[in-house]
Amino acid sequence: MKEFLPEWTPIDGVLMALPDKTTDWEYILEEALAQYKRIIETFVAEGVHVVLLCKDAKEAEKLLQEGVLKGVTFIEADYNDTWTRDYGPLTIVKNGNPGDGLRGLDFGFNGWGLKFAADKDNLVNRFLNEKSVFSKGVYRNETSFVLEGGSVETNGEGTILTTSRCLCSPNRNGGLSKFEADKELRNRLGANHILFLDYGALIGDDTDSHIDTLARMAPDNIILFTGCRNMDDPQFEELLKMRAQLSMFRNGEGNPFNLVELPLPDPIYDEEGNRLPATYANYLVTPDKLFMPVYGQPQNDTLAMQTVRIAFPHHKIVGIDCVTLTKQHGSLHCATMQLPKGLFNPVIFD
Repeated sequence: MKEFLPEWTPIDGVLMALPDKTTDWEYILEEALAQYKRIIETFVAEGVHVVLLCKDAKEAEKLLQEGVLKGVTFIEADYNDTWTRDYGPLTIVKNGNPGDGLRGLDFGFNGWGLKFAADKDNLVNRFLNEKSVFSKGVYRNETSFVLEGGSVETNGEGTILTTSRCLCSPNRNGGLSKFEADKELRNRLGANHILFLDYGALIGDDTDSHIDTLARMAPDNIILFTGCRNMDDPQFEELLKMRAQLSMFRNGEGNPFNLVELPLPDPIYDEEGNRLPATYANYLVTPDKLFMPVYGQPQNDTLAMQTVRIAFPHHKIVGIDCVTLTKQHGSLHCATMQLPKGLFNPVIFD
């Protein structure tokens, strides 16, 4: 028996990767480093340890204030880019045992369907295992199947929420049918109930509709989702269809979900006038805190932070400005991967 762990399970830390001149951040590197510095310092201030992949640990240390360093573990590694959500390990427990049953699954990553170089990203988990960064015996090689962390959500009760556009795309696993993708998720992640969203796509998104931009599972049978109230917005119809489909979904016991609508940020554009895929659904949850991306839009930012309290009433909600992350078509969740307790060698957290 396997169980795909939900994001709010107890963690030892969060995995991130630092921008440098070899990544796609090179053209705005100083701004990108300031963005990552802001995120890391917020995490450490809130008691979250950061395991930071970097090309040069000494240079990375110079970026952070001295008081922050004790909350960061630097690991020199090679990687193409910084989106650890999609190439970091997905964690399951076997036989319901979070001790010796913990497994870190290393799925294949091919740059979101061969859109970008990913040869180095795809080797990160194997490298970490070889360097004994993973706890002994937890690493499992699943690279024969392409699966990104941002494409799957779980409630920790056997249900997985995903999107057909991503899981069934031809450039990931040869264009699986829903039936075939369902079977893979059941076998590899231990799910017993798979829900495929067929609608929902943000302008500027290059992930083929990752679920973490659109809809997120939460405790107490809740799904938070990206809504759109502006009928003139070109995304209105697509997100309306997504909402309608969500309302038809049922949980493993056959009951409807409690739907909570997140606002849509006002449009953010790049230097060439292209709309960027900003979304409040791209938050990160820990056992007692929820880190919310905000975009310098006080009314929308405040509403989003108030809205997530419905699903996480006992969590501290912490906003982090993530405008820079949107310039590479991602946000906070994309740039982070939670590390459940016991997944990584405890020595690195000392």
